[in-house]
Amino acid sequence: MSNKPTFDVITIFPDYMNPLNLSLMGKAQEKGLVDIAIHDLRKHSVGVHNSVDDTPYGGGAGMVMMPEPWGKAIDEVAAAKPDLTHTLIVLTPAGEKFSQAMAHEMSTLDHLIFACGRYEGIDIRVTDYYRDAPGFNVREVSIGDYVLGGGEVATLVMMEAIIRLIPGVLGNPDSIIEESHSIMTQSGEVLVEYPNYTKPAEWRGLPVPEVLLSGNHALIEKWRAEQASARTQKLRHQGS
Repeated sequence: MSNKPTFDVITIFPDYMNPLNLSLMGKAQEKGLVDIAIHDLRKHSVGVHNSVDDTPYGGGAGMVMMPEPWGKAIDEVAAAKPDLTHTLIVLTPAGEKFSQAMAHEMSTLDHLIFACGRYEGIDIRVTDYYRDAPGFNVREVSIGDYVLGGGEVATLVMMEAIIRLIPGVLGNPDSIIEESHSIMTQSGEVLVEYPNYTKPAEWRGLPVPEVLLSGNHALIEKWRAEQASARTQKLRHQGS
């Protein structure tokens, strides 16, 4: 990746994205490790009422976001970075499920454009058009099997997961190696992280496991591997 990772977010609620200036994501920008820009879709609204949505063809409840404001907004963002390949991420409950593996993949890309839909979603022609447009890759993505009020929350989730994987963002890069969904057994099973403890050695009658106080690193690694496997199995079957 020759360019600094660049993130553009298009939304009708720019203030919703203020958390991007906090914590790791804020520090990543301060260090010059990433570029993040927020764009107000309403800048490209149409008609005397400055609309970005209208009733759906065929009838039905709710409103659908019109393609013209989205086309103008996406074109403007892409034109400002003509030398990059643009990955357009359309947030939708119908999309492929976001995962740690996808976060790793996206952390290596030059330019991500997040389209934060609202109401009943964005006119599907926007996705269809840019899927065939030169210089674009389109990904329809969901963060889970539930419905949100819009794509802003999902964008914040994805961006935090992606940005923390960019080299230099985390103070201790080794922390990525053993965290949940990054641990894989020889059989290919993806595990959640083992339980963690810190001082004091006993809290409200609950002690730290003796093995963690032993100083025997081989035993500690074995215990952690066993705990990661046990936690994974327990969580997978929880509620089933």
